[in-house]
Amino acid sequence: MNVEAFLADARAEIDRVAPRAAYELLQAGALLVDIRPHANRLAEGEVPGSLVIERLVLEWRLDPQGAHRVPQVQPDTRVVVMCNEGYASSLAARDLKRIGLRHATDLVGGFRGWVGAGLPSRPGGSPAIT
Repeated sequence: MNVEAFLADARAEIDRVAPRAAYELLQAGALLVDIRPHANRLAEGEVPGSLVIERLVLEWRLDPQGAHRVPQVQPDTRVVVMCNEGYASSLAARDLKRIGLRHATDLVGGFRGWVGAGLPSRPGGSPAIT
């Protein structure tokens, strides 16, 4: 299996959301989780209200049954994962669904799609939850 097939398999397990739909979900209480590395966030910016959790510790911080999860996460929490362009986030969202976050999905186009849609952003570099 090549990476394109691997990505297609992951996306078959999630209901991806476009930037404007993600913005509406965020306004309704969903968590927008930014998994981009610090260097990308510093260079390009961040979404106000997003939760910054780099990919390395994502499952540990978002496992709804885990001892190391962030307090905002419950099994029914709607989580939208965001990366740079919407590739790594698809894989991450699929993994989150598999560990019990039934409403995990990802952002089509990632942060760059968000900004391209004219949605709010701010200068980046916030520390990630470790």
